[in-house]
Amino acid sequence: MRVCGVELKGGEAIICLLSYEGETFNIPDCRSRSLTISNSASTESIKEFHFAFSKLMQDYKVDQVAIIEREQKGKLAGSATSFKMEAAIQLCGLPVQLISPVNIKEQLKRNPPMVDFEGLDLKRFQKSAFEVAYCYQNKCIFAKKD
Repeated sequence: MRVCGVELKGGEAIICLLSYEGETFNIPDCRSRSLTISNSASTESIKEFHFAFSKLMQDYKVDQVAIIEREQKGKLAGSATSFKMEAAIQLCGLPVQLISPVNIKEQLKRNPPMVDFEGLDLKRFQKSAFEVAYCYQNKCIFAKKD
C-alpha cells in the first residue's frame, strides 16, 4: 500500500510518499515535496491545486491519503486556505483519512520508526508529513493482525 502523508500549512501542502511492501517501509522518489495555492480566493487556483495533486497521486499510484487534522476553532485553528486545500484533496477520488496530532504522537510512541529521520532522503520540513503517513501505515498493519 502506498500512502501520501500531508501536512497543510497556510497555502502549502507538504507531502511525503510512503509505501509498505513485503514487511518493509520505502520512501519512493517524488517529483514534488510540496504543492502551493497562490491565491485561495481564486477558483482557478483551487482547480489548479486539485489537478496538480490528483495528477501526482495518479502518477505515483497512491492508494490512500493521510492528512494531519487541524483545529477548526480557537487559537490553533487551521487557516481557511488549508481547509479549501483539504476539500480539494478529498475530491481527488482517493480515500482520505484525517489523523489528529495526539493520535500521531501516541502511535509514534507505541511503534517508533526503526530509522532515524535524518537517515531518510527527506527534507526536515517533511517530517510531519512522513509521521502521519507512517502512523496511518502502522494503523493498517496492526488492524490486520488483530
